Amino acid sequence: MKNTLKNILITGSCISIIALIFGSCGDDFVDREPPYLIGSETYFNSEDDYNNALIGAYDLLQSSYINVLMGEIASDNTLSGGESANDVIGFQQIDEMTHSPINSNLKNLWDWMFAGVNRCNYILEFKDKTDFANKNQVIAETRFLRAYYNFELVKWFGSIPLSGDKRFKVDDEKTIPRSSTPEVFAVIESDLIFAIENLNPIASQQGRATKGAAQALLGKAYLYQNKYVDAANVLTSLIDSEKYSLVSDYNSIFENDGENNSESVFEVQYFEGEGAGFGCLQCSEGNVAVGFNGIRNYTGPLFSPGYSFNVPTQEAVNAFEVGDKRKNTTILDIVSFASVNNATYGVGYKHTGFFNRKYLPRTRNANSPGDLNLTNPNNYRAIRYADVLLMAAEAYNRGGIDDAKARTYLNEVRRRAFGDINHDISASGAALTDFIWAERRVELMGEGHRFFDLVRTGKAAQTINGFTPNKNEVFPIPFEEIQFSNGNWQQNTGY
Repeated sequence: MKNTLKNILITGSCISIIALIFGSCGDDFVDREPPYLIGSETYFNSEDDYNNALIGAYDLLQSSYINVLMGEIASDNTLSGGESANDVIGFQQIDEMTHSPINSNLKNLWDWMFAGVNRCNYILEFKDKTDFANKNQVIAETRFLRAYYNFELVKWFGSIPLSGDKRFKVDDEKTIPRSSTPEVFAVIESDLIFAIENLNPIASQQGRATKGAAQALLGKAYLYQNKYVDAANVLTSLIDSEKYSLVSDYNSIFENDGENNSESVFEVQYFEGEGAGFGCLQCSEGNVAVGFNGIRNYTGPLFSPGYSFNVPTQEAVNAFEVGDKRKNTTILDIVSFASVNNATYGVGYKHTGFFNRKYLPRTRNANSPGDLNLTNPNNYRAIRYADVLLMAAEAYNRGGIDDAKARTYLNEVRRRAFGDINHDISASGAALTDFIWAERRVELMGEGHRFFDLVRTGKAAQTINGFTPNKNEVFPIPFEEIQFSNGNWQQNTGY
């Protein structure tokens, strides 16, 4: 069996030691009679204790499927889809930019990402309790994960509460303020700089954070703040390390055999073990988004059916240039595919005829455990090397640093897409910026980045139907959280 983190993330059923440490699937702490009661007084006494707690911190990455799904639906890439206008109303509202503080899907995202932060903070709160040789590596992975969760939270909600290196406790929301966006980014930067200095370049197990992953995420954090020189420096250091390279066959990246390849800077690991139901989607060890993306009532080769959410628009399909090999990997034209492969399918709500092929459920053994649509083993390619190259290109160009280097990175991505140098870009200045942004769209389509790219580049109001400037750049804090804060937190503007 492969020595991967995927093989040991078996916490979805809530029966593991990690569940006992960190609570149930919903992270609600429960009282248990000894010998099952495990707390800081009886834990963090050995390296194994810290490593097991770290696995618990990784486990919340699996719930980030919802970030990816909603990040596409919020953008101009896809429509909500589903069965009807009442199917997952939270998705429908986000698609139409009518979401409010009462949105169960946004509440899930808030809860699950903060649960990840809290699991990291539990380790950091007791980081000095026991010494062992590998301690800096464990703490560095923990701080990378905290930065990852906080980055997701600040992207979605803007200013958020920070609790330092301590867990959030009941009633903290009444006294801990929401930190400003720059303050949140400062913590993210600090965590990632520590991680870069202490993480191994090569992971001990596939799926664990590496120095390269921390460099890439720090570069992205800098780019989101328009710190172009800082972004260029850290991303160039990652590129020059030659630890990563583009996979020659773009299509292979998103198949199961293409997981954790040379282009993978960081992947969220999934497997098809049972552990989820609609009452506890965050319990799944599988990629729930894949089933949600699936073709409704499908019968035919290669794919298995799903719920027909997150359907690409015709405008998104038209964004691909003639000859771009990425198009058929990214977009499934169900009409053409069905006619050639004798397949049948149903028509869902807001049906466009297109599906997100990168993350469609592939045919599996009918004896696979659990609901096939909730336990898909398809990893999420969270940070790809192509993304790193395009971020570096943007930093060099928008920072006025070196357009020639920006073109080099951009054209490396394009040469893989077209198979030749005939489609190289020779522009400079603002025209080059537009080419880089257009390339990000088609290279990363279906991977959850588009909405935030539009927001950070000031393009959202021009491209997203219903987008209100000075409001929809961030999403509302869940109503319950504002209520619980008893006046300590104010709602985001416009909500």
